[in-house]
Amino acid sequence: MLELILCSMLTVLPDYLYRRYAQGKRIGVEITLYTMWYELRWGITACLLLTVSLITMIFYFHPSTKSVTAVFRTVTILPETVGRVDEVFVGINQKVAAGDPLFTLDSAQQDAAIETARRQIAELDAQMDVARTELVTADAQIQEAESAYQTAVDEYEMKAQLLKTDAVSRREVERLETTIEGRKSAVAATVANKSTLETKISALLPAQKASAEAALAQAQVDLDKTIVRAGIAGTVQQFTLRPGDVVNSMLRPAGILVPEQAGRGTLIAGFGQIEAQVMKPGMIAEATCIGKPFTIIPLVVTEVQDVIAAGQLRPTDQLVDVQQMAKAGTLTVFLQPLYPGALDDVPPGSSCIANAYTNNHDALADPNIGTLKWTYLHVVDAVGLVHAMILRIQAMLMPVQTLVLTGH
Repeated sequence: MLELILCSMLTVLPDYLYRRYAQGKRIGVEITLYTMWYELRWGITACLLLTVSLITMIFYFHPSTKSVTAVFRTVTILPETVGRVDEVFVGINQKVAAGDPLFTLDSAQQDAAIETARRQIAELDAQMDVARTELVTADAQIQEAESAYQTAVDEYEMKAQLLKTDAVSRREVERLETTIEGRKSAVAATVANKSTLETKISALLPAQKASAEAALAQAQVDLDKTIVRAGIAGTVQQFTLRPGDVVNSMLRPAGILVPEQAGRGTLIAGFGQIEAQVMKPGMIAEATCIGKPFTIIPLVVTEVQDVIAAGQLRPTDQLVDVQQMAKAGTLTVFLQPLYPGALDDVPPGSSCIANAYTNNHDALADPNIGTLKWTYLHVVDAVGLVHAMILRIQAMLMPVQTLVLTGH
């Protein structure tokens, strides 16, 4: 309507003035409701053509969209293990800091595993003490075996000398040789037993203790998993958990955590695909949000998504018909405030209306620009004022439409 009024002032109004003062025709006499088209046909035709051209130019070079939202993410509260709730520490809409406990699961099984691992470590420490005592005993047994071996050797040497004088029998000497071999084997056995004890003390028992300590650490990790903590600072929502409930990381989450700064620094807008060649990072934009009425928020385009989400394809067990993607998607654009704090009062999730404005300042500053192009670019930049006026009218009418015209 604003474009039509503006164009009529440039076409219909001059045509009427010419008819009235140059030709002397008067409204209600020569110019009536039935003769209006014939009398003002040139102005009406030019008005319609200029209006269509102006609307096309405005909406193409200064695009607008109502698909603007302060999108925010949520964090699902999930335990790392399945269990029954033992104690709950927070309530609905309660603010928590990162690392604060939210609830605990029944930890009887984990406590038993920790106690078992601790008992096993204590048992291995006791075995280590026993092995050290046995090592001392092994040293004494080696000395005893070596003494017995040396005694047998001395007795053999003495009787071997007496054998030459026939003072002892050969059978006695042979028996001593066998005794020496037995005593020698006993010495080797006691030495091997000591080596086994040393290996047990230096390698086997420490390895078993390390395994028990690893089992204790694993049990402690499992115990820590029963305490579900907030991974990020935020507000707990939809948290109706009570002691006795069973939670499952796959089937039943405990609630939702909304991060503190979620949705408070960026607006995400969906512009028409026809604006793909116009929307560029760095463009100035404006928005008005239902959550912050009567306010125009200056913005800047920081990023333009280079793909259309509606055309995405995921592999499935069925062939996808392109007709299923016939619905045109939008061009996703990220808008951030031009001045710090401009979006602080906009609640996350608010719906907004946004305009983006094409700026040809750099092109107009080119000394080699032609006159026609210079004029055209000036017109393009100037008509952005119309869209800015429309946005401000929408900002004033939005509370009325929401509170009065839509009903309750």
